[in-house]
Amino acid sequence: MAHVVTPLDQPSNYKDSQARIDRTKQNEILTKSTTLYVGNLSFYTTEEQIYEVFSKCTNPEDGGGIKRIIMGLDRNTRTPCGFCFVEYYTHAEALASLRYVSGTKVDERIIRCDLDLGYREGRQFGRGKSGGQVRDEHRADYDPGRGGWGAQAQRLEIERRREVEERYADAQEGPGAVAGGGGDWRESEAAPENTLKRARSPEDEGDSGRTGARARIDPHADHDANRI
Repeated sequence: MAHVVTPLDQPSNYKDSQARIDRTKQNEILTKSTTLYVGNLSFYTTEEQIYEVFSKCTNPEDGGGIKRIIMGLDRNTRTPCGFCFVEYYTHAEALASLRYVSGTKVDERIIRCDLDLGYREGRQFGRGKSGGQVRDEHRADYDPGRGGWGAQAQRLEIERRREVEERYADAQEGPGAVAGGGGDWRESEAAPENTLKRARSPEDEGDSGRTGARARIDPHADHDANRI
């Protein structure tokens, strides 16, 4: 059966693409490695959660335990982007976690672990163009635990919205633009005095009174003249 079942405590084909050593040398280092690379984490998984899960395979009474945890960060925003490194004091503890923790669920996600060559400063940042992990650049599915749509899909959506806004702006400003409307009532409210009638002055009142008097007398005068 040994040739049928793949041992769970053996490293996978994971390879650090930036490592400057050949595959044979890498395998030699991995046989003594005390560091695990942990992937497929939710962006919302905390360092405390990682410690709680991976400390179950430690032996503090034998001088072991977790030495440190390095959370993977987006290069631009400095926020978690779905991976981390877990350093143990012994190789046996790293193997135990590789055997029993890899493939389990954390925050409803199946995490994966691999023996790592060892953490170096700078490896905590994502290598994708957008600052996160490369796998999230071209991801076409919607994953709420990893920021929603992939970075490329988000860029395409932003470009699409910008084009729509530009076309709308051209339609409003170019030849044959449709009037926006709705501004007349604002102008009327802003200047209500324009709609009010001018108050009558005493002179107007006098003139109208005299005019009115003549209007009442003249018809009677003509009538009397006709009678004579």
